[in-house]
Amino acid sequence: MVVMNQLRVILQASPCKLLWRRFQVPRSMPVRPCSLYTCTYRTGNRALPPLWENLDLVPAGDRQSPINIRWRDSVYDPDLKPLTVSYDPATCLHIWNNGYSFLVEFEDSTDKSNKIRCSGLQFKGIQFHFHWGAIDAWGSEHTVDSKCYPAELHLVHWNAVKFESFEDAALEENGLAVIGVFLKLGKHHKELQKLVDTLPSIKHKVIFPPKSLEIYTLVEFGSFDPSCLMPSCPDYWTYSGSLTTPPLSESVTWIIKKQPVEVNHDQLEQFWSLFFTSEGGKEKKMVDNFHPLQPQMNRTVRSSFRHDYVLNIPTKPKPAASQVGS
Repeated sequence: MVVMNQLRVILQASPCKLLWRRFQVPRSMPVRPCSLYTCTYRTGNRALPPLWENLDLVPAGDRQSPINIRWRDSVYDPDLKPLTVSYDPATCLHIWNNGYSFLVEFEDSTDKSNKIRCSGLQFKGIQFHFHWGAIDAWGSEHTVDSKCYPAELHLVHWNAVKFESFEDAALEENGLAVIGVFLKLGKHHKELQKLVDTLPSIKHKVIFPPKSLEIYTLVEFGSFDPSCLMPSCPDYWTYSGSLTTPPLSESVTWIIKKQPVEVNHDQLEQFWSLFFTSEGGKEKKMVDNFHPLQPQMNRTVRSSFRHDYVLNIPTKPKPAASQVGS
C-alpha cells in the first residue's frame, strides 16, 4: 500500500517527464527517453519541453496519443480507401516558431482551402508541423513495432462540415484528422529544403504581442504544396486518438502513413538549431519535442493494406497429390 501511495503521488505530480533507460542496452548506445509516467521522479524535468513544464494533471480518457503501432495486431479494413488529398499552394500563409515546433499555416476560410477526404468525412487543412529528437536515433511521436524514426510530420485538418471553426473542432470527437508521416535518414529531400532554408529566420519562439517589430518572426511562406512531403505509397494505419499537445483533446482521427520519406542529416540538423525560448532569454534548444507514448487501451488500429502482402510472408505450398496420405 505504501508503494502504491508513493506511485500515485509521482503520477499526480508530473505526468510527462522522461527518463533515460539505463538497462538492457550498452552504455555507449543512445536510447530514446522513456515515456512511463513512473519515470518522472528521477528525471528532475531535465528533458521536458517548456510546453509541458507546468502541466499539473495526468491526461484523462482512454484515447490518448501517440501510440506504438503493432503491425501484426493491426486489423486490415477493406473499406479504408486511399486518401483523397487536394492542397492549394496559394493558400500557404507563413511559417513561425510557437515554442514547441515550427508551424506552416494555411488560409482555411475559403473554398480554395486544402482538403482531404477520410472515412467518408471531409476535412480542411489548417497547418503542419514536425516533431523530432535530440539526435537522429529517435524523434517521432508514433512508433511502429517500437521502432523510432528521427522525426514525424503532422498535417492537421479540421471537420469543416460539422464545425464552424478549428477551435470548436479541436475539442470534439471526429473534429480533427491528422496525417502523420515518418521521416528517415536517406537522400536529400528537394522540396523540404524550402522549409529548411527558412528556419534560420525563425530560430526563437514568437511572442504575442511582440515587444518590438524586430522579433515579430512570422515569416511569409507562400506557394507551398504540403503533398510534396507525403510518400507515394497510399498505405496507412488509422485509429482514434488525441492531440499530442495540451489540451490533449480526444478529437483526432489519426492517419499514419506506412512509408516514411527520406531526408538527409544536414536537413534534419537544421531542426535542432531552433529554440524553445524567445529571443533575449536563456536559450533552450528545441529538441525532443515529442509527447510520450500512451497506452493503446482497447482501441483497434486499422490498416488499409493486407499484412501478408506487405510483410512478404511466404505462403505454404499445397502438397502434391502424390504426397497426400503418404
